[in-house]
Amino acid sequence: MELSPMNTEQFASFRRRSIEDFAQEKVEAGTWAPEEALQRAEESYERYLPEGLETPGAYVFNLMHPVDGIVGYLWFNITENNRGKEAFLLDIVVEEAYRGKGYGTETMDALEKTARSLGVDRIGLHVFGHNERASSLYRKMGYEVTDLTMYKEIKG
Repeated sequence: MELSPMNTEQFASFRRRSIEDFAQEKVEAGTWAPEEALQRAEESYERYLPEGLETPGAYVFNLMHPVDGIVGYLWFNITENNRGKEAFLLDIVVEEAYRGKGYGTETMDALEKTARSLGVDRIGLHVFGHNERASSLYRKMGYEVTDLTMYKEIKG
């Protein structure tokens, strides 16, 4: 799997879809109400990608498979903190038609290789609790839970 930089047109499509997906995930997780989700997702993207593809420290790639072509996308930002240089994975999608082929594992390997080449010391990520498939992949790839928030609905 190769991480291939997006062009402006691809980025516009990515941004629109990623915002909609993020809003939906927050609603499914019970974090945001449906009527506010899209606006809050937009605000989040303005904070983390204020200059689009030109945002310093932001890396947005197509997932380019040698046989299947573009099979998804990936976005991470790099920051410096007291533990060194950190890449934080903000969005990753392997399109439905390409799931179950090992492309998620290949993508995470490509992410790690790219992050190393950028001098990154560690990679962080967030996964929604209802996304068992992603959680399983990340654990398999050596990621460890550093924080866990849980809720129980008690009304109704």
